[in-house]
Amino acid sequence: MQHTKFDFLAATPMTPRTGTKTTFLPALDLTLVDADQGTAIDALLAPGRRTAFFMNAHCCNVMARDRKYADAVRRADVLLPDGIGVKLAGKMTGDTLAANLNGTDLIPLLLAQAADMGKSVYLFGGTPGTAEAAAATLTTTMPHLKIAGTRDGFVGALDPHLVVADINASGADIVIVAMGVPMQEMWIDRYAKQLDASLCLGVGAALDFLAGNVKRAPKLVRRAKMEWVWRLAMEPKRLAKRYLIGNVTFLARAATKAVAQTPKHHIAARMMDVSISTLALISLAPVFAATAIAIRMETKGPALFRQTRIGKNGERFSMLKFRSMYQDAEARQAEILAGSDREGVCFKSKNDPRITRVGRFIRRSSIDELPQLINVLRGEMSIVGPRPALPREVAQYPARAFGRLAVKPGITGIWQVSGRANISFDKMIEMDLAYASSRTILLDMLVILMTFRAVASGRGAY
Repeated sequence: MQHTKFDFLAATPMTPRTGTKTTFLPALDLTLVDADQGTAIDALLAPGRRTAFFMNAHCCNVMARDRKYADAVRRADVLLPDGIGVKLAGKMTGDTLAANLNGTDLIPLLLAQAADMGKSVYLFGGTPGTAEAAAATLTTTMPHLKIAGTRDGFVGALDPHLVVADINASGADIVIVAMGVPMQEMWIDRYAKQLDASLCLGVGAALDFLAGNVKRAPKLVRRAKMEWVWRLAMEPKRLAKRYLIGNVTFLARAATKAVAQTPKHHIAARMMDVSISTLALISLAPVFAATAIAIRMETKGPALFRQTRIGKNGERFSMLKFRSMYQDAEARQAEILAGSDREGVCFKSKNDPRITRVGRFIRRSSIDELPQLINVLRGEMSIVGPRPALPREVAQYPARAFGRLAVKPGITGIWQVSGRANISFDKMIEMDLAYASSRTILLDMLVILMTFRAVASGRGAY
């Protein structure tokens, strides 16, 4: 699967200056913004003209049955990922988007920044009175925001040419269109080119939330990614079909596309990862329990250690290990960097004073790596793959070394079964690049078998 990431303002490779990029999701057959809220807002408000739509599971379902809407979506300049469904669809092919850029959260932040820049906004859509109520809320929370005009999406939208003339006469820099999917996107696709505004956004129910017509879910529900359940409970009759049937239909369609576009090796490798990690977690439960007890008996602190690592395509994830060091190990690392026994980027020391007695045993026996089976189940790692690198290591990579990030990191791999820490950094890179370019299920199975011998010998484990 080929991943292409672009600066969506200029359709050129992403630049270090902005970091703004887009990612193609095969499961959706769409290219979506892959950036945090701040970066996305900066890009949307940058000089130039653009149209932007929010894409969620419901939008994708409408695309599947409405060709004209689908064409309008593909002609938009910017598509923003909205909701847990899109995130899950991305994960089906190993793609992790930086943020959920839903309109309800993004629009107030965007308008606050627009106000600071002296830009004005026109609110168009909703039932009669909704745009005016939303404008009142916005001027209360951000008095310096210029509301260029308001218009409802019913009687006020009957004559589109009159709407265009009114918006242009207002001098609005930003136009918020809230007429629901697919009407708002179809209107923008047809009339945005006639507008003088630099940004035209289709925002769904955002004006209803601002006007107080619809109550948002509590923050705890939103953090749990369950806002759709709250909305279903508030409006069961209107939203039951969209959420209960629509979400299942969306995920089934996304899964079908993901399987069709995923190489057979990737599917087989994932099946092997899930099978082995599940079986290992069950059978090794006593080992997990005994190790956790031993760690807690020797030192205070949690038995598990979480550390940020760099995964496939440079995505960060929290890797799990049994804690083999004292709790202040990270703070003390700077003191002992000069004592590394390994040349190159990766630090390793046979006589690291931060390692506990239990830690030395579980490192030599590789028991400390076992919690990474959970990372495998999550899809963040594979059983076989390159060593997951630390962010500070990746920051020092020579250009050639980035090729090892083309595949998921693994619990075991070619370098691990060839001597682990005894292997130089440069040689490790060559091994990982060779694996990334020629991996097969047969090779993975061979590495797994060789891992048992490597663990038994303990060579290079410290």
